Amino acid sequence: MIDSQDRDANSAIAVVRIAAAAALDRFAQRGAVVAVAGVMTLAFVVFGGLSLKAGAIGLSALALWSAFWPLIVTSRALAELEARREAEELAQSAGARVWTSMVQSLPDPTLVLDSDGNVLTLNAPAIEIFAASDVGRHISQITRAPELLTAIENALQTQEVQSCRIDFKVPVERSLVGTVAPLAYKTDDAQQPQLLIVLRDLTEQDRLVRMRADFVANASHELRTPLASLKGFVETLQDAAKDDPDARERFLKIMQLQAERMARLIDDLLSLSRIEMKAHVVPRDTIDIGAIIAHVVQTLQPIAKDKAITVDVSVIPNAHVIGERDELIQVFQNLVENAIKYGRVGGRVSVVGMVRPRVATLGEKLAIEITDDGPGIAPEHLPRLTERFYRVNAAQSRHAGGTGLGLAIVKHVLNRHQADLQIDSQVGTGSTFRIIFPLRRSK
Repeated sequence: MIDSQDRDANSAIAVVRIAAAAALDRFAQRGAVVAVAGVMTLAFVVFGGLSLKAGAIGLSALALWSAFWPLIVTSRALAELEARREAEELAQSAGARVWTSMVQSLPDPTLVLDSDGNVLTLNAPAIEIFAASDVGRHISQITRAPELLTAIENALQTQEVQSCRIDFKVPVERSLVGTVAPLAYKTDDAQQPQLLIVLRDLTEQDRLVRMRADFVANASHELRTPLASLKGFVETLQDAAKDDPDARERFLKIMQLQAERMARLIDDLLSLSRIEMKAHVVPRDTIDIGAIIAHVVQTLQPIAKDKAITVDVSVIPNAHVIGERDELIQVFQNLVENAIKYGRVGGRVSVVGMVRPRVATLGEKLAIEITDDGPGIAPEHLPRLTERFYRVNAAQSRHAGGTGLGLAIVKHVLNRHQADLQIDSQVGTGSTFRIIFPLRRSK
């Protein structure tokens, strides 16, 4: 815009100079006429009876016309220049509205840059990815991705389409493919659109590929043992025990348990895969944690009753967080069920919710603690508890019906909900699993 104003000012100065030169030439050309008119006016005054006042008025009018007519020409030229400038600005404004509307309507993250690399506009998906909505900033102030910045520089220099792959690690892991396309037209205005950047999000596609690979690897490993057991029992029932009713009854019960274990394993693997696919999608619902915990505890009462375990719940009322209801139910069901399964027979499990006050610039936090009085966990196992298929005691876990995926599911769900998981445990005393959510006060 500044360059355009400078050009207009220079044009105006040029018009004034031309008009002034024309005025001088015109006055010089008319000087003889004015002189002759002056002599004739003087003769009419002396010999013809013309009054001196009338002669002076006529001669003055002729002189003024000769001198100021170029100024009228200059005014007209300036008016025409102003009209052209306004028409150009109107056309540019209309064009800007058109390509801005086009960018805003695109579903993929899209940005438009000028020839200096400044952002002229960006749409809502791009704002979500870069966490920046201010136009006028240089692209390097919005993203530090070297692949994208290099592609932009090459596109400006070569005027050819450039492609690049961008991997973001924070705030969430994303994989994108960027296309940087120079626009076809040329302009001297540096603030006109010169580059179109379109990003395609491959995060879900990459997660799907990894999910399939992990599912095949984990499923083949974990399903091998129960499948081998089922195969062995089937062969036994077909051969040595086919006429033994007691052996058949005993083997069928074991086969049922192995089949149930396989079903739980497949369900947990599918659940974990679904959670990982949505890891980059931020939850938006407001959830009452107290209601979630009450539902989970009520569902698990039969298991607690079998072990004579008392479950105490104390959660502040109207404790709300941003989350997804089904996933949070899965988190608390895993943790409370683990506390019951691995707790002491006839013992106690407590679920306590409390508010942690603001610390510096951080807002209030909601801490939920699930505590049992079981055998506890040795310190060397704590860092690995959320790994897939990691078990402190494999035999005890299988006997309790565990798949080794529960805490991995908990970790992935809490990561998506921007919550933290802390584990405190002492051998012989018990364990505490603490979840810390950003708190949203209900109105």
